[in-house]
Amino acid sequence: MQDMYQHNPADEIKPPVTQVGVIGWIRTKLFKGWFNSLLTIITIYFLWVIVPPLIRWAFIDSLWVSTGAECQQSDGACWSIIPANIRFIIFGFYPYDQQWRPLVAMALLIGLLFYSRNRDHWKKSLAYLWIFGLFLMGLLMKGGLFGLVPVETTQWGGLPLTLLLSVFGLTAAYPLGIVLALGRRSKMPAVKTLSVMYIELIRGVPLISLLFMSSVVFPLFLPQGVTINNIIRAQVAIILFTAAYIAEVVRGGLQAIPRGQYEAADSIGLSYYLTMRLVILPQALKIVIPPSVQQLISAFKDTSLVVIIALFDVLRTTQTALSDPEWMGFSAEAYIFVALIYFLCCFFMSNYSRRLERELETGL
Repeated sequence: MQDMYQHNPADEIKPPVTQVGVIGWIRTKLFKGWFNSLLTIITIYFLWVIVPPLIRWAFIDSLWVSTGAECQQSDGACWSIIPANIRFIIFGFYPYDQQWRPLVAMALLIGLLFYSRNRDHWKKSLAYLWIFGLFLMGLLMKGGLFGLVPVETTQWGGLPLTLLLSVFGLTAAYPLGIVLALGRRSKMPAVKTLSVMYIELIRGVPLISLLFMSSVVFPLFLPQGVTINNIIRAQVAIILFTAAYIAEVVRGGLQAIPRGQYEAADSIGLSYYLTMRLVILPQALKIVIPPSVQQLISAFKDTSLVVIIALFDVLRTTQTALSDPEWMGFSAEAYIFVALIYFLCCFFMSNYSRRLERELETGL
């Protein structure tokens, strides 16, 4: 009798198949309402029109190892331009038999960057390792010691020059930008005025103007017979330009720190230097990681502007390779290759910034 009145819980009711899984996602994201459905259909149509011909051009009908004449007879992409000109695109006019030196220098730089990704390695020894590595890279590129043949900087070009301008420029610009941000918030009128004037002046002109000034105008102020390397002048222009934008980003982070943090540092007797180093800057720089990386990525891409002052970076060497009559008309393939190089470098910076944000997340 008791069993007759025993209550059996109802089976769990599952949602309809059309509301969950892949079908649910498609219905919710792509076909939710008539307007969404219309946009989805139009997008699918354009993809159907564009993607198959693009795949055929890039992969099916493409040529990977051929001559320029054979490429002229083909309707597909001529990727052969890359292996045929890869050494010039990467190394520029660097002596052919010495190109192992910039290759080793780039490998050393990439190794240092990957080693520095681990925050457990952020010790004083890492700074000495970078100093030694940069000296070794400069020695490999320049030569003149230990039996290495001297190579003038006018022969430097391609990817090593791009990495040189970007890595050195970004490394020097970030601390300078922090100093300028602190100067702009300083209570000393002279320091604050000079910082504001510098930041607003540099941010008010394009990088191209600074490059032209460093290449054309600046030498006019030097004593007769005194010259400064063109690469150094371009490097200084990039550093000064990037630092001004970094300064404004860091200033935003400093303004986001509550007043109580400053008062807490004062209450335990910390000096201005220790307050900034131990309390304020660690929090401010953590806040501005995304905009800081955005500025650094933008500055990295802006290094391609040095082509206007006759420096043969990787973009300029690619343009020079395209001037060869055998490979004229295949600029799309060459520029896609260069774009891929820039994308990989920028993706590395962006990916590392996200990882750094996760590691520094405190949950507050």
